[in-house]
Amino acid sequence: MFKIDVGEEGKYLFQILAETLGRANLKHDVTIPWYIMTSRENNEKTVEFLQKHDFFGYPKDYVGIFEQEELPLLDMQGKLIMDENMLIKEASNGNGGVFSSMAKKGVLEDMYAKGVEWVFVGGIDNVLLKLVDLPLVGLCIKKGTEVAAKTVLKARPEERVGVFCKRDDKVRIVEYTELPPAAASKVNEYGELVFGETNIIAHIFSLDAITKASSKNMPYHVALKKSNYIDKNEVLVVPEEPNCYKFEKFIFDAFALFDEISLYRGIREKDYAPIKNASGLDSPQTAKELYEKYWREKNNAF
Repeated sequence: MFKIDVGEEGKYLFQILAETLGRANLKHDVTIPWYIMTSRENNEKTVEFLQKHDFFGYPKDYVGIFEQEELPLLDMQGKLIMDENMLIKEASNGNGGVFSSMAKKGVLEDMYAKGVEWVFVGGIDNVLLKLVDLPLVGLCIKKGTEVAAKTVLKARPEERVGVFCKRDDKVRIVEYTELPPAAASKVNEYGELVFGETNIIAHIFSLDAITKASSKNMPYHVALKKSNYIDKNEVLVVPEEPNCYKFEKFIFDAFALFDEISLYRGIREKDYAPIKNASGLDSPQTAKELYEKYWREKNNAF
């Protein structure tokens, strides 16, 4: 529902995605099914928002909205915490929960019924996201792989992004918090960072690959979070510091289920303009500049 200040009136993030899909529909004379994963906390507001804006002109019969699953939060002593309704407090189980949620919410069944073969999975915060990425699909077909991911080169060693690597002969992602500074700064013979292929959450899976991932247990990653809770005296506590553990699955852990995946290096200025921070790098301002520059150059090319 975030609105970025581009063009004359600005555009919502959902609007940008709808326009991207709409252009692909016109180009290829199809109507591409669009599935949106929400959480329990934002599902109702998201549906109301999309309905209010008439799905930004996208055919609503081709939009599927489904909720991801949740997991309990634990306090610093490993005990369950209670929410304002005196229920066990839970939170969304991370973007890796998309696979099991698709299976349990009937999304996979719907995709098979519609004849879907390839599924693009991406994050909403990247205003240059290529939801219909033909080279990425073509790479999978050419290489005979079931999974592919688009990357961009890491901007600098200390950039706070996960990077691709191989571990136990399988493609994995190493988060920036797990990469020692010496390894993060290491360069190859061409002067490029050895660990420089950035994960921008732009992945292609065959539908069969998603079905496989949906039936497998994936590891949980632990994150420290701030969360309001009801204490033993039934008083609402609003912490100023992280006070609980949140458990999350990550999409990229599914890569280990496959012998090979394909990587396709994109161009940062054309493929990656995320909104992660309020100001500075990867902010609405930098995303606006990249988005407008991309479309200015693209329009001038014709």
